[in-house]
Amino acid sequence: MPKLVWDLPADEKEVYLTFDDGPTPGVTDFVLNELDKVNAKATFFCIGRNIKEYPELFREIIDRGHHIGNHTYHHENALKSDHKSYMDSVRKTGDIISEYTGKDANTKLFRPPYGKITTGITNQLIADNYSIIMFDVLSADFDQKIDPEKCYMNVMRNTAKGSIIVFHDSLKAADRLKPSLPRILNDLREEGYRFMAI
Repeated sequence: MPKLVWDLPADEKEVYLTFDDGPTPGVTDFVLNELDKVNAKATFFCIGRNIKEYPELFREIIDRGHHIGNHTYHHENALKSDHKSYMDSVRKTGDIISEYTGKDANTKLFRPPYGKITTGITNQLIADNYSIIMFDVLSADFDQKIDPEKCYMNVMRNTAKGSIIVFHDSLKAADRLKPSLPRILNDLREEGYRFMAI
């Protein structure tokens, strides 16, 4: 198993939708409703403080059959954090996820904020049995300099079998996510893709 997972082997036309930075009222619930329309499953990499603030919305993600990943407590940048405080953030979020899911062990999927990680943190996460999930298709919905059409094209031009696609269920991304996600889901489905959770 590679240390960082950028895509997943797929013989079929399967893709893996992921959403970072939630749960966020007004955005995460929009995403959940759009996913339901096409019977899609996804993986949500959640920020610990947002789970604490919006536990009902977090539970809704799980209740609708989606998977959860850890995205640190405060959206820390591994390149600007010391090793101990970063790992404390990951473990704190893991404990919160366990608390709200009622599971003894927290989810073992992790995505580093900003897609940035150090070798030391990578090795520590692997020692703690995490799978570090990256992505090979970046929607760039967080980029306020692009429009929804560019976000749409970023996904449609780069998606292939086994792709891990990253979106953001955040207020910052909403202006690009909300117009583009329904089109992307519809058009990828028309191309024969199925949407899977990791």
